[in-house]
Amino acid sequence: MLSNVLARIDQHIKTLGQYTSTPGNGTTRMTYSKEDLQARNYLKEVMKDYGLTVSEDGVGNIFGKLAGEVNGPSVLIGSHFDSVPHGGNYDGPAGVIAGLEVAKLFQENGIQPKYPLEVVALVEEEGSRFGGGLMGSRSITGKLTDQTFRELTDSQGVSTVEAMKSIGLNPELIKKRDKETMKAYLELHIEQGPILEKEKISIGIVEGIVGLSQLEVTIQGRAGHAGTTPMNDRADALVVAAQIIAKLPTIAEIYGEGTVATVGKLSVYPNGANVIPGSVTFTIDLRSTDEANLKSLLNDTQTFIRQWKKEKISISIAEQLYMSPTILDDEVKQQLKKGCQKHEISYQSIFSGAGHDAMVFAEQTKAAMIFIPSKDGLSHCPEEWSDHHDIEKAVYVLFEAVKHLTEANQHEQLY
Repeated sequence: MLSNVLARIDQHIKTLGQYTSTPGNGTTRMTYSKEDLQARNYLKEVMKDYGLTVSEDGVGNIFGKLAGEVNGPSVLIGSHFDSVPHGGNYDGPAGVIAGLEVAKLFQENGIQPKYPLEVVALVEEEGSRFGGGLMGSRSITGKLTDQTFRELTDSQGVSTVEAMKSIGLNPELIKKRDKETMKAYLELHIEQGPILEKEKISIGIVEGIVGLSQLEVTIQGRAGHAGTTPMNDRADALVVAAQIIAKLPTIAEIYGEGTVATVGKLSVYPNGANVIPGSVTFTIDLRSTDEANLKSLLNDTQTFIRQWKKEKISISIAEQLYMSPTILDDEVKQQLKKGCQKHEISYQSIFSGAGHDAMVFAEQTKAAMIFIPSKDGLSHCPEEWSDHHDIEKAVYVLFEAVKHLTEANQHEQLY
């Protein structure tokens, strides 16, 4: 019996790609938006069709569960389904789809797992609406408390609770999950870099994930008329912000390869062509493969920024996220390699320079990731694309690992 995995992957990618607020200009699917609701309804219907029991938690994460012979801890597999503004169709959804197709192979082949299998579709990994990122996995593991979650607002002042209720979700449901209910977490993701494509390798076995910190900096000056305020009497928040931002790459470069700093979001108030900016808020994303370097860079960055505080300029710094560099589970990595060998799929070890939900789960359970190639190394843009044949290969690799982790009872190979 041959499985039609590839055709289903094509259909899932096509359908989810329609749920964007910027048609023709990439995928923009903000958490708790109309597009979020469309995508989650589709994913829930697929889960039901694949024989999974569907539930959601208090932040809107979606779970599709295949019960095991025993009521023990689950093997979780999936990724996130939100996007950056004007992103692509693969960052996140490819991993959710892979999880769905692993569950479908269990259904098609009549395989009964000893331990439960859960396909997970996680919210707000990107942090595009509420900042910080990795919100779904941080909530499950308790790193994001219910109180902190309720205090989060988007750029328009809309709270998480208000946004959830606007699409019919229930923020009163349980958020944190007992780590004893999780046996392992597996995630497929597009590489978002050029290595696998350049080497013509189908699968990257992720050895570890970079550590990262995200800061939100607010420079408070004084607004004024652009024509009538003398230069020596100005408190221009944007000028100060620009001077800080220009220096950040130099600070990061001191720590060498694998350590980077990025300012990716900046808001100016009141943002008028003839008004001196009164306040500026911007984000700083710091990353390093070495935790000592990351902590030093974080300290140096904050010390440098605070030096710009002066009589007419005040500065505040909020740390939205801190995640240590993560080494993923050796046992699960070995199972993934065995799957590649069994199906004669090319693979190599690789390190992730991007943060992923797997790094959050790794603090509480066995966690592993595989990458598939990204065309031209592009991601977070409309041009983002990965070959669906590579997603299919990844499904079979993950299927082998999940069978082992759930100790599935399989008498013969049917697909």
